[in-house]
Amino acid sequence: MSAAADRPRTDGRGPLRLSGIRKTFGDLVALDDISLEVERGRTTVLLGPSGSGKSTLLRCINLLEQPDAGRIDLGEGPIDVGGRLSQRTLRTVRSRSTMVFQQFNLFPHLTALGNVTLAPVESRGLRRAEAERFGRETLAKVGLADKVDAHPERLSGGQQQRVAIARALAMEPDFLLFDEPTSALDPELAAEVVAVLADLAAEDRTMVVVTHSLAFARQVADRVVFLEEGRILQDGSPAEFFESQDARLRRFRDVIGSV
Repeated sequence: MSAAADRPRTDGRGPLRLSGIRKTFGDLVALDDISLEVERGRTTVLLGPSGSGKSTLLRCINLLEQPDAGRIDLGEGPIDVGGRLSQRTLRTVRSRSTMVFQQFNLFPHLTALGNVTLAPVESRGLRRAEAERFGRETLAKVGLADKVDAHPERLSGGQQQRVAIARALAMEPDFLLFDEPTSALDPELAAEVVAVLADLAAEDRTMVVVTHSLAFARQVADRVVFLEEGRILQDGSPAEFFESQDARLRRFRDVIGSV
C-alpha cells in the first residue's frame, strides 16, 4: 500500500473533473468517453500499454490537445472543451495545469535560472528580481542550488529534468502534469527525478503522472488509473491495482515488471 495514501488531504478546493472526454486522430479513437476525477493534494498515476491514450489524456487536461468532446472542471465550474475555445480559456487552463515533458524542452541559450524565471516574468507578470528569488528557491527545492548559472548542455539528463520540474513549480500551478518524466533517463538519473517527485507528493502537491514505472506507482501514487485502447479499465488504489487478479492487469504487471 502506498504510504501517501494515509495522508489527509490538505487542499480544501474542488477536484479536477473530466467528463466525457473524447479525442480522435482521423479514424483512430485515442480517448473514448473518459470521465475522471483528480482529487487535490493527491498523486494520480496513469498506467497502460503504449497507445492506450495516457499521454493524450494528459495533453487534453492541459489543452495542448483539444478534445473533440467533453468538459473539464478545474474546481470552478465545467468548461465545454469540445467547441471553440477563447485564448483566455486556454491561458487559464494552461496556467493552472502545468506540463513537464519527457524530453525536458529547456531553452539551450538560457541558464537553469533563466529557464525557470522566463515564464513567471512573461506569463505571470512577476518582476525579474522577484522571479529570480523564487527561481533560486525552486531550484534549491529540486537539489540544484549550485546549478543556477549552468546552461542545459552542462547538466546531466536528470539535472535537466529537475530544472524542467522547477520551471513548472515556478508557475505555481494547481495541477502538475508529468508525461513519462524518467523515460529518457538511465536508471541512476531516473532515481534522482523520482526522489524529487516523491518529495512533491509528500508536500501534498496535486500531480498526474504518466509512467511505465510500477515501482513509482507502488511507492508514490495515491491512485492508479489503468487505460486500455482509450478507455479506463481500472481506477483505484495502488493496492487494488497490484492485487487485482484481472487477467489483463496481471499480464501488464508481468510484462512491465520483467523489463
